[in-house]
Amino acid sequence: MAKADQVGGLRGIGAATAVVLTLLALAACSGDADGTRSDAGDADRIRGADTLTQVSPLTGEIAENGLPEHSVLSVKVENTTEAQPQVGLDRADLVAEELVEGGLTRLIAFYYSDLPNEVGPVRSMRASDIGITKPVAAVIVASGAARTTERRLEQAEIATITEAGSARGYWRDDSRIVPHNLMVSPYAIGKTLEQAEPPPPYLPFGAADDFSGGRSARSVDVAFSSSSTTRWRYDAATGWVRADSLAEPGHDFVADNVLVLRVRVGDAGYLDPAGNPVPETIFEGTGRAMLFHGGKVVTGTWTKDNLAASIELADKSGEALTVPAGRTWLELVPAAGGSVEVTD
Repeated sequence: MAKADQVGGLRGIGAATAVVLTLLALAACSGDADGTRSDAGDADRIRGADTLTQVSPLTGEIAENGLPEHSVLSVKVENTTEAQPQVGLDRADLVAEELVEGGLTRLIAFYYSDLPNEVGPVRSMRASDIGITKPVAAVIVASGAARTTERRLEQAEIATITEAGSARGYWRDDSRIVPHNLMVSPYAIGKTLEQAEPPPPYLPFGAADDFSGGRSARSVDVAFSSSSTTRWRYDAATGWVRADSLAEPGHDFVADNVLVLRVRVGDAGYLDPAGNPVPETIFEGTGRAMLFHGGKVVTGTWTKDNLAASIELADKSGEALTVPAGRTWLELVPAAGGSVEVTD
């Protein structure tokens, strides 16, 4: 495989709002010896690690080594059989799955606390990504985008890094077939980013003890279309796992929480190269929600005041619902045409 070594620029504006929870004092930080993580041992890369413990905006967990100074990176990962094995999902803090053309889905893997050396295969952006990434001012890392989408992202002040911009960290894996062979190094891209304030929490995180439990749920099949279903199974020893994973064996994203939100889907206003209409997830407003954790599920509603707003959750009685701190997979399932089947 041949790796690109050009240094490219950043498109758009990532305007982050610094709202983090300060808890207690801690000792100095340390980093990984292999250099594949964000450099937690470098004082220039850590926010207040020598004096404060902070909470990750993507997991709700205590960041014992402080928070990075770089922006959140959200990598667009292909989710088709041609893309397997997917690489690097196990290192993500949070993953969102969205509908794209042809009834297929695409993943947005968020990297903040841990920047791995390799993620992919990487594919293109959609206008749906605005509402998914803007709450944490994430920089979208992708292969590129249709010009219509580029304009939408620019208007929304979304920062992007693409292969076409010759950004450092992209390369083609010669063992894979084009266009399913574009890979990226979030670690290399992270070194090129300017300083950014920590973003607000992506979800309303809380303690696991606060999770009311709801009813038993050992599996859930999330259908985005007649041709695309993501199947989750609960393993008491690990968490929620994808039953039909396309990830590199042993390196898939294992979720502490699976958050299923029913969303409206519109038309992005153009066709893909194969002539398929491109859908657009309308990620604002309100809809039904299902939160899976620890072999149980709670149902309720989600609310998002605008595309930039964080997600708020409520149970069936209208009381605020929190997501147990940990790693979450977000399923943005069409309210019309999608389905969710739960078994206990």
